[in-house]
Amino acid sequence: METSSRGVVDISCGLENVLILIEKNVVSSPIPHFQYSPENVQGPGCAVDPSEVTLSGCSCVSHSCVLESCSCLQTHGQAYTIQGTLLVQHTEDPYVTPVFECNALCLCGDSCQNRLVQMGVRHKLEVFWTTNRGWGVRTLETIQCGAFVCEYAGEVIGFYEAKRRQLAQGPTDNNYIIAVREHAGTENITETFIDPAQIGNVGRFLNHSCLPCLFMVPVRVHSVVPRLALFAGRDIVAKEELTFDYSGGYRGYCSQEGLWSIAANPTEAIGTDGLQQKICHCGSQNCTGVLPLDLSILR
Repeated sequence: METSSRGVVDISCGLENVLILIEKNVVSSPIPHFQYSPENVQGPGCAVDPSEVTLSGCSCVSHSCVLESCSCLQTHGQAYTIQGTLLVQHTEDPYVTPVFECNALCLCGDSCQNRLVQMGVRHKLEVFWTTNRGWGVRTLETIQCGAFVCEYAGEVIGFYEAKRRQLAQGPTDNNYIIAVREHAGTENITETFIDPAQIGNVGRFLNHSCLPCLFMVPVRVHSVVPRLALFAGRDIVAKEELTFDYSGGYRGYCSQEGLWSIAANPTEAIGTDGLQQKICHCGSQNCTGVLPLDLSILR
């Protein structure tokens, strides 16, 4: 970790575009030991290497792709505005639509507006010690509604490895595993399990909130394995803590120029098969009182 003169370190070790700061010696709890990786890595049980290019590319030679001529945009749709924010999805579908970016096989350049998540973190972020929820993440600058903030990156693991790791956890251990299920039709469901406990990025420090300011969207770049990208669901002010709903639910409050309102099948706090759910300390008015618990991995 790179240390500055004012007692903070860059936990990304220079792997991000901007410093990801964390204060040293502010609490008795030591800085968590993990390997920083800005992108997903292949873990046990994952059949596809996330770094392998498995998607086809466009033949656009302009500095930025346009819908009229780009095969990527024509196939998957335009996801971003010229300003680099996520387009509002006017749909009755309760699920977030996956995003496909231009990739390494595309002939367009890095300035293409269909290359956003792959360009990495752009906003200055800081990991800090919260009053009652351990480590958290806050922004050091304002973030516009719809802007990309960071990924939830880590080891991509298989179902049985995810189950093994969850069963091995003690009552005081943090559970970092996120299971994302994408529905393609009525019967085809794709599952992705990501665990940043040992290998991950700044996203591993994000806390849950029942009224979050971020929401998660699966974004595919070079590989069929999605990146779990977190976008701002509303305008966020400097020094505000960044949170997302661990169950996937979100209801936004953006201005009329960029409304975000997503209901992504939140996990119900019932039927826990006798397992003890952890108390939620988010403090929001609509707090459920407990953290989301996904039992599907354990069955």
